[in-house]
Amino acid sequence: MTTLQKALDIDIRFPVVQAPMAGVQDSLLAIAVANAGGLGSLPCAMLGPEQIREELLAITQQTAHPFNVNFFCHEPPTIDPAKEAAWRALLAPYYAEFGLDIRSINSGPGRAPFNEQHTEVLEEFKPAVVSFHFGLPNASLLAKVKSWGSRVLSTATTADEAIWLQAQGVDAIIAQGVEAGGHRGIFLSNDLAGQLSTFDLLEKMFGSVSVPVIAAGGIATAKTVAAAMAAGAAGVQVGTSYLHCPEATTSDLHRAALARATAADTVLTNLFTGRPARAIRNRLIEELGAIREGMPDFPLTATAIAPLRSFAQKQGLDDFSSLWSGTDTSGCRPIPAAEITRELALPFSGNLQK
Repeated sequence: MTTLQKALDIDIRFPVVQAPMAGVQDSLLAIAVANAGGLGSLPCAMLGPEQIREELLAITQQTAHPFNVNFFCHEPPTIDPAKEAAWRALLAPYYAEFGLDIRSINSGPGRAPFNEQHTEVLEEFKPAVVSFHFGLPNASLLAKVKSWGSRVLSTATTADEAIWLQAQGVDAIIAQGVEAGGHRGIFLSNDLAGQLSTFDLLEKMFGSVSVPVIAAGGIATAKTVAAAMAAGAAGVQVGTSYLHCPEATTSDLHRAALARATAADTVLTNLFTGRPARAIRNRLIEELGAIREGMPDFPLTATAIAPLRSFAQKQGLDDFSSLWSGTDTSGCRPIPAAEITRELALPFSGNLQK
């Protein structure tokens, strides 16, 4: 039995966590990973309460194994007319190029932070693990989650964030190195200069916290899993390697980009949602620059991008798509998620739960 299995007291065969990836997966990927012995994860940041209920029903009907349910904990956005106007002005030439009416953009947040409605749905299912991104919910909501016996994970991108999470009572911390694809879990500071590589971050955290630490970022193969274990990680979280699986909902354009991408092709950008996230470079990033100041609050930035993305994708273009990816795409292959999970778990073969 591994450190992570003992700490969380969950019956999983391997301490391999499938990263929750909103927008590119649903319950099918979580089920496949759970049935293969890992900790499957369901991202709920872009789902309404009834959609979450339907997905949880699907999971519980198709696996008896523990699974993870993931939520964002960002502050509800404030619409700033000046920021919105500046962002739309920047995008106006693209709208003109495609013959789209920029006045037709619908305003709205698109992603809701963890709230009371979410707890009402979760209480019906009492998932073994509930994880959070961008910090934690308020103390009252967190207490409700813990009252069902659910174990709590959250992401830290610095040692200071890890210390804060431990003080709030999390059961384990996901150390998200700068190599990780998708949104950075950064929440104590907006300064990207303090973001470290996965193994440097692990070293910092081991000297700062006592709860188990899960390595995330650049963990794509059995070799990197073994390296993370040797460094002292209690488990690993893997996302990019699952993006090409048949169980993922990754678009054909995204899959094609992953197939040709190298580490140099990925970059941290806030253009797609207003928060920094690692994605494969495309036209929007190249022409506007990866990071811009004065963007609409997360996730409001995404609203004005949506019509451009939709139009371009119909033309077979990924120019305005958020092509999330970590720096290591070597493990990203079109094979079943169960097979990838078992390959990642090879380093644990001598230390399995009996």
